[in-house]
This record gives sequence, C-alpha cells and structure tokens, in this order.
Amino acid sequence: MKTVLVPVDFSPVTKAVLDAATTIASAVGAKIFLVHVAPVFVPDLKNVRVPQHERDFVAHKLREEHRDLQGLSEDLAKRGCDVEALMVEGHGTVEKILDEATRLDADLIVAGSHGHGRLYDMIVGSVSEGILRKAKVPVLVVPAKSD
Repeated sequence: MKTVLVPVDFSPVTKAVLDAATTIASAVGAKIFLVHVAPVFVPDLKNVRVPQHERDFVAHKLREEHRDLQGLSEDLAKRGCDVEALMVEGHGTVEKILDEATRLDADLIVAGSHGHGRLYDMIVGSVSEGILRKAKVPVLVVPAKSD
C-alpha cells in the first residue's frame, strides 16, 4: 500500500478519521492525501452578475477552508506522516473524491460517517455511502462517536 486518500469536511468526525488514516499509513509507509471538495459558488447561469459582497464572502470562505486544510496537513506532518493536502472545487462530492482516488492511484480511502441515521441519509444522502457503493478500492468508514 502506497497511497491513502482521506476526504476531509472539517466535521467533528475529522479527528477520528485522521487518527485512523495516520495509524494505517504509518504502519505500512503510505502517503496520505487529504482531499477537501469545496462547493462551486459561481452561478451556472450566463450573464448573471454576482454582487461584490457575495464574491468577497466566497473568496473569504475558500481561503478559510484552504487554511484549515493546510493546518491539518501540517499537524500530520509533525506526527511524522508523508502528507499532501488538496482542495478541489466542484459539484458532486462523491464523484470528485473518487476522481481524485483514481488520479492518485489510491490504495485505500478512509472516510468519516456523521451518524445522522437512515432517514437523514435517505433524504439528504451520504457521502460515505456513495463512496462505499462506487469506490474501486477498499474503503474504511470511521463512525462518528455516539454519546
């Protein structure tokens, strides 16, 4: 195993996901790729003017997410991990994650489950479930801690 891909959404389960990925990658000498999928904020409509304050908000949000992703990467590097952080923008979080897994030739995907429950997942959807169904490599799903 050479490559572990870790989708990151900055939710409370992120720490547990990173701990699991770090343990596995350290044991086998694999590189960790942290991947965050940022939503596309630009309207798909042609000739639509977006007010400056909205463009500023989006730019600030993207910078903030990039900074947070880099912070996670630096923390793992301090723990001795070979790690690289990638932020990709686009619609279809599951597809973007799987595209990156293919591009990076990932051997394993370590994802988190938010633990919302079946009804929520049925209505809203679940990224981890989509990854599990469509991935061509093994997937480890780290559950959210139940209190």
